[in-house]
Amino acid sequence: MLSVALNVVKKVIGKAQVNPRRILGISFDGQMAGIMAIDRNFRPVTPYDSWLDTRCAPYVELMRKRSGGEVMASTGSYPSINHGPKILWWKEEHPDVFKRIFKFIQPSVYVAGRLAGLKGEEAFIDHTYLHFSGFAKTERGEWSDDLTGLFSLPMEKLPQIVPPSERVGSVVKEFVAQTGLLEGTPIIAGCGDTIASMTGAGVIEPGQAFDVAGTASVFSVCIDSFRPDTLANTLMTARSIFPGVYYAYAYINGGGMCLEWFRKDFMKEAGELEAFNHQAENVPPGSLGLLFLPHLAGRVCPGNPEYRGLWQGFTFSHKKEHFYRSILEGIAYEYATYLSQVRRIHPDLKIAGVRGVGGGSQSHVWNQIKSSVLNLPYQNLKTSQCGVVGSAFLAGLGVGAISDPGEAIKRFVITDQDWTPDASQAAVYQRMIPIYTQLLEKSGTIHKLIYQSATRGV
Repeated sequence: MLSVALNVVKKVIGKAQVNPRRILGISFDGQMAGIMAIDRNFRPVTPYDSWLDTRCAPYVELMRKRSGGEVMASTGSYPSINHGPKILWWKEEHPDVFKRIFKFIQPSVYVAGRLAGLKGEEAFIDHTYLHFSGFAKTERGEWSDDLTGLFSLPMEKLPQIVPPSERVGSVVKEFVAQTGLLEGTPIIAGCGDTIASMTGAGVIEPGQAFDVAGTASVFSVCIDSFRPDTLANTLMTARSIFPGVYYAYAYINGGGMCLEWFRKDFMKEAGELEAFNHQAENVPPGSLGLLFLPHLAGRVCPGNPEYRGLWQGFTFSHKKEHFYRSILEGIAYEYATYLSQVRRIHPDLKIAGVRGVGGGSQSHVWNQIKSSVLNLPYQNLKTSQCGVVGSAFLAGLGVGAISDPGEAIKRFVITDQDWTPDASQAAVYQRMIPIYTQLLEKSGTIHKLIYQSATRGV
């Protein structure tokens, strides 16, 4: 992990032909839900325990049952395959390893810490990760005595909490040759990858919405207060890099993969996906009554791993382009359920529009569908690597090179095209959304029964 990161830094500096003296500071963003552990000397005790490793699932249920809604109310997120259950898994399943663990951290922190020559007592976590932690008071930026006590977790195993823009150290001589950076180059704490992407997209003011049309389909709204979704357990509430600003967001696990699955298994000719985008524009809104539930990899928000995908309402009249458009619409309908939750919790929030990034944001028909379903203006960005932009912005903020964050980020954000709701489409979609929601709710029990019956004894 460390050698790969350092090599990338050196290659980027070389390819960009930047004089290292012009680099004022550096920060790292990283995957948010996984953890790793270090000893007193900042050396690894465990490998990276990824969010894809689900061995901690029993401790997800343990945290949910024992804490009730306290984890959601305090951290802003319900227990899932993230920090809390993973820490408990190491504690209970590998007590010998747990004894050797000095601090639990994230991969980006490990890279930054090694580059700065930090010791274990200097380990940190920035506050954008806290909603995943399972043990934090996210709004206050503190660890929770109540939650750590409830699960008998020694508080000293957790790192210090710092602002994302805090300087945590400087590049040490040991890594100058490996990175091409100058010794003493400031290292800024950085933030989680999702938050870095939102920042890089310029979604930093309450009322702005954000769509990541990638492998996972993420919908987020910037908000001005910490109000966890304790009723529906659908939205996660994360801190932004700015004080008093948060994000309410949810995602479809593998949402964008639904399109790739459909292309691979139902379209045989190369480039046919682009052709289907054009054909889907000629399919009427609502896909002639065909509804698609996009949870092929289980439902995440709220968590239901046994949930499955579904097409409802197809007839002999439906062709491939109808099925394709229904996938686009199904993901947009799911976003609409997230948006309704945001509006329920934040009734006075005025939502200005949506900014989209990711491969899916290049689809004209999909952007028009999202605009009409959400009944909001939609804008995609030319900048594809918003996370990199966000981290660079944060480094500049941390070293004092940016005095007006709002104006500075606007210079980074380059828009591409704009879409506005189509009145005739929006009218159809406003009738379809509640039907989708009912189907979503009623299908959960059926999916569970089917899954249990089909997999019994397998």
